[in-house]
Amino acid sequence: MKKSIISFITGVFVVTGCVDLNLNPLTDGSSENWFSNAQEVEMALNELYSENYWWFDAYRLYNSDRWTDDYQQREYVYDYLKGEVSSTWGDTERHYKHFYQTVARANTIIEGINKASEELSQTQIEQYRAEACFFRAVAYSYLTFLYGDVPYYTEWISLDEAYAKGKTPKTTVLEQVYKDFDTAAQYLPSSYSGVKRITRGMAYAFKARTALWNGEWALCAEAARNCIGTGEFELESDYSTLFYPETKSSKEFIFYIPRSESLGAVSPGLKSFTPRVMGGNATANPSIELLCAYLCTDGKPIDESLLYDPLHPFENRDPRLAATIIEPGETVLGYQIDPRPWVKTVTNAAGQSISNKDNRTVDQYAAYNGLNLKKGLSADWLDDYTHSGYIVVMRYADVLLMLAEAKCELGEIDDEAKEAINKVRARAYGVDYRMTTEYPAVTTDNQDEFRSAVRIERRMELAFENHRFFDLIRWKIADKALNKPMVGLDIEKLKTADENNWYFSDGMIPTVDKDGVVDLESTILNKNCFVQVAFGIFNAKQYLWPFPANEVLICPNLVQNEGY
Repeated sequence: MKKSIISFITGVFVVTGCVDLNLNPLTDGSSENWFSNAQEVEMALNELYSENYWWFDAYRLYNSDRWTDDYQQREYVYDYLKGEVSSTWGDTERHYKHFYQTVARANTIIEGINKASEELSQTQIEQYRAEACFFRAVAYSYLTFLYGDVPYYTEWISLDEAYAKGKTPKTTVLEQVYKDFDTAAQYLPSSYSGVKRITRGMAYAFKARTALWNGEWALCAEAARNCIGTGEFELESDYSTLFYPETKSSKEFIFYIPRSESLGAVSPGLKSFTPRVMGGNATANPSIELLCAYLCTDGKPIDESLLYDPLHPFENRDPRLAATIIEPGETVLGYQIDPRPWVKTVTNAAGQSISNKDNRTVDQYAAYNGLNLKKGLSADWLDDYTHSGYIVVMRYADVLLMLAEAKCELGEIDDEAKEAINKVRARAYGVDYRMTTEYPAVTTDNQDEFRSAVRIERRMELAFENHRFFDLIRWKIADKALNKPMVGLDIEKLKTADENNWYFSDGMIPTVDKDGVVDLESTILNKNCFVQVAFGIFNAKQYLWPFPANEVLICPNLVQNEGY
């Protein structure tokens, strides 16, 4: 996407749910005199590409990963992992507001297009309307996933009408969501010359994701297949390069939010994810569970593979592990990153020997679990610890895995299903998926085994891309994955540890279940240097979020979700 697609001009007007119904901000054009020509319609549409309308993905980097078993932040526990989510929780207020802003803007554009009908061709009218329908569908797909039954409207409504709105059954909303995606797919082109906008393939991809979230497997498979059939997207050859800030375009990116210093748009807060010897504070880290979830190069989990060596946990592992988590002793961007307790000095990018601040016996605030994020880490981070790379909302690899999962749940584990998952896995190994002796291809016809393969594949492929949260919720395994101790390293024990007992010892192998959920509590906790630093609590009511308290207060017909 080019700069023109991200107009940071605030468009026509913004509407949330029952509150902040500010229809004509002073800086905006009035709906009475707007939409008189194609330029004004495009200006209004352009705003829907900005981060304000993709708040769940762009509010902060790794937004929803922070609520999963892929992530750890010292002894800090987010409210979602404390089981303390309530109707005043900031995230429910923020996200509810921004999704309904998207709905309101899309509805306004759809209605307003008619005002410019004399200035627009029929093709333009259909295409603009289809583009707005896409964004409306996306917003409602998030809303129904998070909240279940939600207020639903497809036209401009007055304050009184908004206050009177109750909840529409989720099934009814989704029926209309799929129709909006179908409209987008019907009237949008497969490509553009110059500025990139929503395409037919994108509409199919997001329809597939919505169906996936809701277990509508036949619909998911059809939409994923249609996306693949457009030929708009393909896998990038090198997995790791996809996540560098300098990767400004890729044939694998389906939808992304541009970020760049020239646009005045960067993602802050990367100091928390940066190793301490690089000047970061290493507050936030990949979890030990994520480290253990990656398969070995024989395609087996660590508790089944003869290739796994607990003393060298990065060896003989799926290549995506090395692309996601820094191996102790590895040199990254010229800096030696080494949390091992006996390594007191390391080398910096200038070749100088410096104090090893990533060793907890040297610096108590080094990564509490000894792990640092590598996925996306770039020299771009180190100037001011901001990220100017694109926020990728969906990649083509995800669509392939959607197809594989949908086919599995339909009981159709055929060549199409195996090809879809194997294309993703083979890319990680740098080979063609048909070279099945060169990587651990998925060959099973057993539904339980194939389902397990897909779930673990998603965890390896999509780590730190805001997908794990959705998978835990829709698979209904969040209670299993999140109700557990968060494990870190004890400084006093590290002071007397050596290479045989500072991390895993010979024979100390965490177990991995069929869903890719790792058990640390019964396998490593309180052994060697491992101790509990916090505890996660998932309250079952959190499978649905609460409606914001102020919405329920103002809207008497909006019934709060159960348990809140």
